[in-house]
Amino acid sequence: MKKNELMQYSCPLGKAMAALGSKWKPIIVLVIKDRKLRFGELAVRINVISRKVLTDQLREMEADGLVVREEFKELPPRVEYSLTEKGLALLPILYLLEEWEAKYQVKGQYNEDCSLVDKKTKKAVNV
Repeated sequence: MKKNELMQYSCPLGKAMAALGSKWKPIIVLVIKDRKLRFGELAVRINVISRKVLTDQLREMEADGLVVREEFKELPPRVEYSLTEKGLALLPILYLLEEWEAKYQVKGQYNEDCSLVDKKTKKAVNV
């Protein structure tokens, strides 16, 4: 079901899933937390996402009221992202999801630093 189709529903869960429906948005929220990060910092911290996808996800999150994009008129141009009140309210929910997964995780699936382990290469994928 596409985001546009989900937004047609008036139920809160449908709207919430439309706002967070990609695999990257919750990760972006957890990476930004309560600070301001520049685009390049986000790209480095979430190195498994392409810059185009990161840009698209941030635009959608801005439209959904989850992040604020602050543009500075400098050379070189600088843009910082931070969570809105709505985005900050997601943090406790996402922390609960992490605890839920940790409780039921399969041994050896994650490193101690919570990076996923690629099953083929056996190397950590930083998220």
